[in-house]
Amino acid sequence: MGRELKSSLKQKEKKTKSAKKQKASPTLGFSEQSIIDFFQERKGTIFSLQQLIKAFDLRSRKEKSEFKACLKKLVNHQQIAQYQGRYGHFLEPQLVEGIVDYVSPQYAYIIVEGQETDIFVPTSRLKHALDGDRVLVEILPSSSPKRIEGSVRKIIERKRTDFVGELQIVGQYAFLISDLKKMHFDIYIPKEHIKGAQNGDKVIVKLIRWQETDKNPIGKVVKVLGKVGDNDAEIHAIMAEYNLPWEFPEEVKKAAEKIPSKIPKAEINRRRDFRNVPTFTIDPINAKDFDDALSIRRLENGNWEVGIHIADVTYYVKPDSLLEKEAQQRATSVYLVDRVIPMLPEKLSNELCSLRPEEDKLTFSAVFELDVNAKVLSEWFGRTIIRSRKRFTYEEAQTVLETQQGEWAEELITLNQLARKLREKRFKAGSIGFESPEFYFELDEHGKPLRIIPKVRKDAHKLIEEFMLLANRHVAEFVYKKKKGKQLATFVYRTHDDPDPEKVQQFSMFVKRFGFEFNPENPEKIARALNMLSAQIEGHPCQASIEAQAIRAMAKAKYTTEPLKHYGLGFKHYTHFTSPIRRYPDIMAHRLLQHYLEGGAPVSKADYEPKCKHASDMERRAAEAERASIKYKQCEFMQQFIGREFEGIISGTTEWGIYVEIIETKCEGMARLNSLKDDFYYYDSDSRQVIGQKYKNTFSIGDRVWVRVKGTDLNKRTIDLEIINPK
Repeated sequence: MGRELKSSLKQKEKKTKSAKKQKASPTLGFSEQSIIDFFQERKGTIFSLQQLIKAFDLRSRKEKSEFKACLKKLVNHQQIAQYQGRYGHFLEPQLVEGIVDYVSPQYAYIIVEGQETDIFVPTSRLKHALDGDRVLVEILPSSSPKRIEGSVRKIIERKRTDFVGELQIVGQYAFLISDLKKMHFDIYIPKEHIKGAQNGDKVIVKLIRWQETDKNPIGKVVKVLGKVGDNDAEIHAIMAEYNLPWEFPEEVKKAAEKIPSKIPKAEINRRRDFRNVPTFTIDPINAKDFDDALSIRRLENGNWEVGIHIADVTYYVKPDSLLEKEAQQRATSVYLVDRVIPMLPEKLSNELCSLRPEEDKLTFSAVFELDVNAKVLSEWFGRTIIRSRKRFTYEEAQTVLETQQGEWAEELITLNQLARKLREKRFKAGSIGFESPEFYFELDEHGKPLRIIPKVRKDAHKLIEEFMLLANRHVAEFVYKKKKGKQLATFVYRTHDDPDPEKVQQFSMFVKRFGFEFNPENPEKIARALNMLSAQIEGHPCQASIEAQAIRAMAKAKYTTEPLKHYGLGFKHYTHFTSPIRRYPDIMAHRLLQHYLEGGAPVSKADYEPKCKHASDMERRAAEAERASIKYKQCEFMQQFIGREFEGIISGTTEWGIYVEIIETKCEGMARLNSLKDDFYYYDSDSRQVIGQKYKNTFSIGDRVWVRVKGTDLNKRTIDLEIINPK
């Protein structure tokens, strides 16, 4: 508290006595008013009794006793307040709503929309709120000026009441050990609510009670998924963990089965006919839902007509139908390691809407006239009918491009030449070339991973990507220009904000450790700097780590009705139009585009913005489930290497451990700080380094280290590592 504080208090005491505002014993170094003034000047901060005794320089037993009595009196008269054994200025309760971010078993933060600083809440003041719950929280005076503290008053809405995990039965008791990392409580299950589950089963449990007096929540088994370790049980558990459905309701499947397969002649007559134009699909080898096809033909003037034909899902999925409601709720297909959980039932996704070869299919098309330099000279959007002549896999198309021979070789080669020119223009205009590293698992018949194989993107992949980007961009720009007076036409945009300057600075420091320079002066030059860096790291051993960190430095893309830019692509306007079988926003884009093509007036943004937000939320959830399935298979794969040593790159540092990506297997694990025995290590949040207290050895993101695999935890989907070469 210091001499200045003591001097200030004594001066105030003299003024108080001279003004005779309050009587006080001449032997005491405080008065009621001086205590009130002390807290008045320090609103928002709370003090323990010992801190106050020291601040008021109280030494005798009598002074301390009188001081405690005075504090009690002021609290009783609500002139000061007592918070969890500490004292502070009396404030009217400030209540705000927020979302719980459960960090550890000891504390959580409440995230309040529009508020920069999160509210710190110890577990004892959470009222059994769990991660993701919406709560009403009271802001309290803080014991530290660096943080805001609070206490949960009420749980407004539970994020989840169903939990998935392993059932453990011990004697007369049963508990669920949740797979959810941020669920720090075991759920007690009375024997009458076990539903026939056995010890070691993977189950879904619903909370039925959790009163304030209960130490643990109480639940009941609602579904038995299978034995722990069984592939199907684990994959279904991941879907349940992220509250994603893996089955369609019977009534939805029946609704899909009732849709006629035959296309009415009247419908064909309403559409532009591309059935005699060379058309084909290019997809992954295991794909079943072919939702895009390309057509190409030479025009009399020497230019090229390129059609991007997209499955016309909206013809089959009508507004307000069961299929529509199911698609809207799911919002996206979910791509896991060993399977796809489709957004639409198989009758639609793999049959009616899939652009299978040698079948007439209804499509919604974006058709462009391009010159030899890939300049767009004209565009047309509308409903069409096509007949794909060939189903290429990416590998087959790539072989044609490399050998310059095979079916539809001239068409593929021309499309590839045009795509390269489109790509070159896009990067010159500010598009960023960094992509998340991807890989796939080779699995045996039981789903057990045998190998992890990096995905290599070649010209066949880039060709498809470039024409999908062309269609998405021009559809968005076309609708944006559709105005009624000053009123913009409401549409579903895919937007991407500028990167966070702080994250960009951290990324700059990261790449310097590998000997690369990245110093953009402003957001407009970040894209160019990233593309220059991308060229430099091509083939570098740390390429994957640098690319992953670059992606993390970028903002997250989202769906919205606001016509904002897409920073990563360098587009003023962008949408998702090309995958309606697997993305609900594309269905919305198709409907709105058709509405405006027919001369419709701008629709209400209020009807579409909540759907956009839901789609963004479901997209994130699906991505988390995909990552969880990858983590699970990585753990399963690494079980065979327990005790083995590998070289790795530090991919992250935290206060509890060092994350290392193993170069050979591309699997990430964590070495706990307490496993480093040569020194006591701590985490420095400013430098994001782990530092040895005695010898000052450091571990930084990007450092190469050798690690030993200590173990794996399939339930938690974690790999436990030990660093074997402390510096």
